[in-house]
Amino acid sequence: MTQHSLNDDEVRDRLWREIKDARYGMLGVVGSHEHFQPMTAFLQREDAVLWFFTRKDTDIARTSQDARTEAMFIVQSKDQEFQACIGGRLVQDGSREVVDRYWNPMVAAWFPDGKDDPYLTMLKLECRSAAVWLAEAGRAKYTLEVARANVTGETPNVGEHREVPLGGGGARA
Repeated sequence: MTQHSLNDDEVRDRLWREIKDARYGMLGVVGSHEHFQPMTAFLQREDAVLWFFTRKDTDIARTSQDARTEAMFIVQSKDQEFQACIGGRLVQDGSREVVDRYWNPMVAAWFPDGKDDPYLTMLKLECRSAAVWLAEAGRAKYTLEVARANVTGETPNVGEHREVPLGGGGARA
């Protein structure tokens, strides 16, 4: 995975597209003893921010009350040709403006008291960097590359791994 077919801007564009398409991933706090948990991400691309609805009484909400909380969000495309781990600062922000912006019937199902649910809060991941893995040509190429590697003793070439800066909250990516 050493050949770079995309520049950093193209990798970032692909990352944002994949997050928007997948919507779901695993969110966790770095250094906590809590497991990562499935969350729906709402992308604010211009600021390199991901938003998540949650309840104030969840482990992840309780651990994100410190302004220094570092977190990771992991996303994978349905075809498994794209994986990424996004790191950044996680903070709570229960502002009504943000709730209103992303509220939809799917979210409403989780909060029976609606937008006024006293346990409703938003988590804001200010994305700083991402490790991205891009696979090429799917399972067929992967199988051929593994077979080739076993014959030649070389490592399979199934795509590329990239690390890209994202900017973080308030900075454009």
